[in-house]
Amino acid sequence: MTSTARRVPRWFALTRALFESARFSRALSLCVVGSAFLTTAIKDVIGWPGLIGVLAAVTAVAICSFIAHWDVIEWHGLLPVSLLVFVGWCAVSVVWSTYQWATLAAVIYQWIFTFLALYLALVRDAIQIVRVIGDVLRVLLAASLALEVLSGLLIDAPIKFLGIAGNLAQGGPISGLFGSRNQLGLVALIAVVTFIIEWRTKSVTLGLAVFSVAVALLCLLFANSPVIAIMIVIILLAAAALFGIRHIRRERWKFAVQVSLGGVTLALAVLAFIFRAPIIELLHGRSVITVRYEVWLQMWHLIPVNELLGWGWIGFWRGSLPPYSLINAMTGAPHANGLNAFLDVWLQVGLVGFLLFLLLLGLAMGRSWLLGSNKRSVIYAWPPLILIALIGTAMAESTMLYESGWMLTVICTVKASQGMSWRQALPVAPERTGEQGRGPAH
Repeated sequence: MTSTARRVPRWFALTRALFESARFSRALSLCVVGSAFLTTAIKDVIGWPGLIGVLAAVTAVAICSFIAHWDVIEWHGLLPVSLLVFVGWCAVSVVWSTYQWATLAAVIYQWIFTFLALYLALVRDAIQIVRVIGDVLRVLLAASLALEVLSGLLIDAPIKFLGIAGNLAQGGPISGLFGSRNQLGLVALIAVVTFIIEWRTKSVTLGLAVFSVAVALLCLLFANSPVIAIMIVIILLAAAALFGIRHIRRERWKFAVQVSLGGVTLALAVLAFIFRAPIIELLHGRSVITVRYEVWLQMWHLIPVNELLGWGWIGFWRGSLPPYSLINAMTGAPHANGLNAFLDVWLQVGLVGFLLFLLLLGLAMGRSWLLGSNKRSVIYAWPPLILIALIGTAMAESTMLYESGWMLTVICTVKASQGMSWRQALPVAPERTGEQGRGPAH
């Protein structure tokens, strides 16, 4: 070292080593995922200011860790343009929003979860992400069941500050730490997929996998959600199709099966729409659909008012702001969202935002499905199954637009883009490959 060289302060080197360490990254990842899935419980206990404080602290630490890992992150072709354009369009809507300050706050809130999802997707590999989500959901679902047992069987009284009604003795529905039975059901369904993938990748023992799946299935059973009941059937069919295609060795046959499967899926979707009434009756979901239909009808009347650009991004509805105050007044009940992610997006960011959202989901789903059906490792099956659960539930909930739902959507989108981005074919700068003057790496 020359005399003119600048020495790095010891405290700086130690701090960077801490943020770069694998143990710290795992601990931070657990905090990130736990915070995202516990937003409802945190708000119930310490309110919005407390939640913002938690997210601000987690985000600040994640930024430091992200900077520490900057040199080892391969950026070439990783961030999907469709994601950047959709998030950018939501941000630009602050210009024409009829509630600009609320839109600005909602955009920042969306950016927080987008960044946290990018941190997980770029700093952790797929198996590490599945392990982190599995570990968090194991604890949260077990805690939800324990609280429901305490409320419904032991003290026979609701735990009001957590929104637990104590219905376990009557067979449900229960909501656990997630605020509603549909949200608990969706989390439990995602958990089942995650636990099975964990076991198939030999990340956990068979005993732990069996225990985890049993807890998740109990949550699914007592959540008693007609929406999630439909999604269970869809996920089972999708998983069977995906793993069936994975075992086809001849590419020509695999392509023919993929095309046929697409046609069958489209036909089943049309039949499900035609026979939606008897399906709803079979699942005892008429009351659920009636509530949603009233909200959707009001949204459909208001969409043409600002059809192209929308009213402005809001994420969670603000009941004091039009048009959401009008929708609540017309339906006679307060609603935190539109109970349909697609209509919600159209109402908030217009037809342009709706088409960008469809493009984002279409590319993410297509890429992840092709990767899941062609790659040898079973870990590639996780993103398409999670996306199917989120997209299917999006027909009756807006969960995938914010917090844990949006985080999972971004993670799956980025992971799919890592394997099948068109930018992978572009030349890489020599300094990124370490082969200066020798052309792009292959």
